[in-house]
Amino acid sequence: MIDHPAGILCALLLIEALVLYFYEDPKLGRFFRFPPALFWIYFLPMLASNLEILPCELRLYEDITHALLPAGIILLLVSSDLPAVIRLGKPSLLMMTAAILGIMGGVPLMVFLFKPWLPPDAWSGFGALSASWIGGSSNMIAVKEAIGTPDRIFFPMIVVDTVVAYSWMGLLLLGPGIQKVYDRWNRSDRRMIEELEGKGIGSVFISRTVRYQYLPVILAAGFGGAWIARFFSDRFAGGSFAWVIILASTIGILFSFTSLKKTASFGAARIGYLLLFFVLASIGVRADLSGILEAPVLILVGVSIVLFHAFLVLVTARIARIPLGLAATASQASIGGPASAPIVGVAYEPLLAPVGLLLGILGNVVGTYLGILVSLLCRWVS
Repeated sequence: MIDHPAGILCALLLIEALVLYFYEDPKLGRFFRFPPALFWIYFLPMLASNLEILPCELRLYEDITHALLPAGIILLLVSSDLPAVIRLGKPSLLMMTAAILGIMGGVPLMVFLFKPWLPPDAWSGFGALSASWIGGSSNMIAVKEAIGTPDRIFFPMIVVDTVVAYSWMGLLLLGPGIQKVYDRWNRSDRRMIEELEGKGIGSVFISRTVRYQYLPVILAAGFGGAWIARFFSDRFAGGSFAWVIILASTIGILFSFTSLKKTASFGAARIGYLLLFFVLASIGVRADLSGILEAPVLILVGVSIVLFHAFLVLVTARIARIPLGLAATASQASIGGPASAPIVGVAYEPLLAPVGLLLGILGNVVGTYLGILVSLLCRWVS
């Protein structure tokens, strides 16, 4: 067993590096599309600890989370462009609101209905899942740590997130085939999409390449903001890590209105994801494979949540006469996040690609706050 801290850090970093390398390789990358890189970065450390290659209980893992998670959140949110989101207009924001409310209502409702078949701590797992389906993986990790989701229940939730969310994306990608028929039946107002062309949203850009001469500035913004969050949490909230997460999210949003927003073009989001993936690896190494036995019923609950979400999205689209492409893009922006929403959007209309990205960014901005709120509702109904 590797038991020295340096060896453990090296092993976790190596796992993250190899997964990301293979994920971005043109030939090997297709094997890491499903399950996605997020799954493997969590699963492989868990497998290593269950095979007793790495220790499963160590203070080092908690230290990694507390040191890197707030900084990673800040570096992701500093790239947010809220003015551009607002410029999307009422139809886009209405559909994103419906998509988010579908998750916020569906999660506690299904936790209540399936309560007899769920383990006692399932509410915390679905609270974390709601953050993923409102925002993205970064929100899921943040809420998991904020509410203390047990590691035993977190891995099945990653399975649910992977299986259900990717299946839903597959269904949405079938939508362009019925788009004209649906829009004619729905009497959709096509001007809602045509008007997007003049809103100045086509130039949204977040660099995937790190400009290393600016790396000290990026890290200073992330860890400096994390220190501020920790300082105020210690002074006014008794050091609660949940408040560290909330404050870090708020600081990241505030930074996006300052000159620090320029770090988005220097690779801040890329560094933020690398930090969050390393946190995820340190969470995975603490997990227990026995929790996978509960995955089938949890997947059923996940499917029920998405069906409730879809119902609310379609009802809203029907009432407001919103085109199917915009409804599908908003749905994917919520459940899939900013990485996959442009893919669904462009399948319907080229103009919907940047719309999907911006709506996904909006989900990232509110995902942690709303995920914590949904978690409280889930605990209440359970």
